[in-house]
Amino acid sequence: KMLRRVLCTVLFMGALPSLAEASQGHITVVLLGATGDLAKKYLWQGLFQLYMDEVSSGHSFTFHGAALTALEPGQRLMFDVLKNLACPPDESPNRCAVLKDQFLKLSQYHQLKTAENYTVLNREIEMLLRQEGLKEAGRIFYFSVPPFAYTEIARHINSSCRPPPGAWLRVVLEKPFGHDLESAKQLAAELTSFFREEEMYRVDHYLGKQAVAHILPFRDQNRQFLDPIWNRHHVERVEIVLKETVDAKGRTSFYEQYGVIRDVLQNHLTEALMFLTMELPANVSRAEEVLQCKLQAFQSLRGLEKNSAVLGQYQAYASQVQEELQKAQDYFSTTPTFAGVLIHNDNLRWEGVPFLLTSGKALDERVGYVRVLFKNRAYCTQSETLRDAGHSQCKAKQIIFYIGHGVLNTPAVLVSRNLFRPVMPEDSWREAVGQSDLHIFGQPLSDYYMYSPVKERDAYSVLISNIYHGRKDFFITTENLLASWGFWTPLLDSISHQPLRLYPGGVENQHLLDFEMVSGEVAFTLVEPVELLNPNRLMPNDYRTIQSKFRQSPLVSAWSEDLISQLASDIEKTASRTVARSGQFHMALSGGSSPVVLFQRLTRHHYAFPWKHTHIWLVDERCVPLTDTESNFFSLHNHLLQSVRVPYFNVHPMPVHLNQRLCVEEDRGTELYAKEIMALVANASFDLVLLGVGTDGHTASLFPRSENGLEGAQTVVLTESPVKPHQRMSLSLPLINRARQVFVLVLGKGKHDITTLLSRVGHEPRKWPISGVSPSSGQLVWYVDYEALLG
Repeated sequence: KMLRRVLCTVLFMGALPSLAEASQGHITVVLLGATGDLAKKYLWQGLFQLYMDEVSSGHSFTFHGAALTALEPGQRLMFDVLKNLACPPDESPNRCAVLKDQFLKLSQYHQLKTAENYTVLNREIEMLLRQEGLKEAGRIFYFSVPPFAYTEIARHINSSCRPPPGAWLRVVLEKPFGHDLESAKQLAAELTSFFREEEMYRVDHYLGKQAVAHILPFRDQNRQFLDPIWNRHHVERVEIVLKETVDAKGRTSFYEQYGVIRDVLQNHLTEALMFLTMELPANVSRAEEVLQCKLQAFQSLRGLEKNSAVLGQYQAYASQVQEELQKAQDYFSTTPTFAGVLIHNDNLRWEGVPFLLTSGKALDERVGYVRVLFKNRAYCTQSETLRDAGHSQCKAKQIIFYIGHGVLNTPAVLVSRNLFRPVMPEDSWREAVGQSDLHIFGQPLSDYYMYSPVKERDAYSVLISNIYHGRKDFFITTENLLASWGFWTPLLDSISHQPLRLYPGGVENQHLLDFEMVSGEVAFTLVEPVELLNPNRLMPNDYRTIQSKFRQSPLVSAWSEDLISQLASDIEKTASRTVARSGQFHMALSGGSSPVVLFQRLTRHHYAFPWKHTHIWLVDERCVPLTDTESNFFSLHNHLLQSVRVPYFNVHPMPVHLNQRLCVEEDRGTELYAKEIMALVANASFDLVLLGVGTDGHTASLFPRSENGLEGAQTVVLTESPVKPHQRMSLSLPLINRARQVFVLVLGKGKHDITTLLSRVGHEPRKWPISGVSPSSGQLVWYVDYEALLG
């Protein structure tokens, strides 16, 4: 029998302790897309490495290559690849030859095109195991196919190709896992209808890179050294970089859909970022704990804005797209091939530390690294030439996880000698000996403790081994995938038509792509960007800020970024004037999504704002606990309050949650808030009220045909929203109209129709509550961006 013959041959070579032990259980591996590029370059070699490593584990194996290609040509293509498989240099030639011969005998090709093909495959696997008298321990399906094929294949596997009860199923999925948050959710929902979460292994091959995979173990094994310094007080900055010299030629159909951020930053570099910033679990070997800590790390990342990124495109890219995708000569691509992104983490450990993620094609070198640069507070009297790298505190202090290529051309971990001598596992990492004339970040290698792997392993070999062993922490869970897309999608939306800096490629780029951090944002160091966009499209620099009238009140209009900048400046001026006049500034703020960018602007650019003398009130609130993500106060806290120094007794949330219940009239929450306003705000006249506008014309939580709040003596009211959560608390229209200044912020194309309508209607607050905003003795100013104003 085939498997018995293979096992006996391997036994003869001394690879297995006993035939009985080899028959403990059988592993079936099915590689879908077995004749594709990824399979040819990496996956078959990775599976062969698994076989070499685990042939003595007590499991037997069979390997089934599958593709759409018909049986005979498919077999030829697959076995052409298998004949070229290689053993590691330290493997004896005799053992290598035997193992390779047996691996080929254990491998077979199948055409998998129809539901019937999957049924036949399952029948063949079961028949083979019956003949050999083996029990199946588990089954691996590796999807090396485009994601659009995932759902159909998943349906076939689930219906007719699952292993028998008692055996595990592991389904391996290759990126891309969606194009944005919405598509990732859709794909995840489709897959989870066929597979359980523990059955899915989403591959990010960077997690198999030895230097990246060692970040967490390094942090764990060196806790005694890192605990005091792995924080904002000691870390100056972190750089996570993947540079490529190749361009996108031959891959433009993929690249036009995804670009560099989706291709590299959203996955590879973000995973490295998580390993650096997550809190260490008590046991880094427990996958569940690691995955939970990663998820928590995502939640503390500050949202990205358009100015969080600089983007470029190599000059030949457009012509390559025109040629490969048969586009017209006047076609211009807005796909970035280079990106530098500044990320901030708002938890106590990392607040204020810049994390720079950078990647691009057609750059000057091929290299990947993660660099943690520490602050240096020392002054050294001794001249630089006499300084000892191991003791001088004036030399740079850094830890580098060198992913590969570049000047070292090997994975490595480097620690500055003036930091500490790291603890490294001797069985897998060895210290590099001998002095080299190579320099890393301006320092000779002799300034570092440097370690490289005892045995270099391909990333896919590492990951395939982890799949076999069920190590889920080396893979992307659904929760973490959606958290990552939730983080990156707003940036991707905001830059979809942003001008790109053209660069020639390679060493000719010189300083064109250098960028710097300024006030929490990034910008290219050189100021002469080359724009490559449709000249008929209006871009932000085409207009200055428009100032005119809207509904007989002053109008400020500009592109959203410039508009927010102007509004933030106007609020600061109003606050400063009011504090100078009366000693305090009372500002009532609306909820919703529009003010978020304003809050972020205020926290990052307006350091002279008189927060110490500012009272913050809410215009409206949803009837949910203040810790609920739907709460306006929760959003206000996350995006403004936790970043500025407002005295806590100057913050006035609406009392929607009293006596362990929400917005119950008998609890008199509205009366409490009204009394607080009367007690602290002179004449109950706010110095500034910031409002938004809904697509139905509502403002605050005053909705069309509201029974409360549009008129009458009440100053704070309970209202009903047509959308969940329905119950709201709101300032009334009469109270809003007592304010000294009312600013109305309107952003986005979605508000164009209501903006146009409001420009034509009169004072009809029962139909359109915003039309009733008319301060009795104050000023109303409209801030409307071009998309809302012009469509």
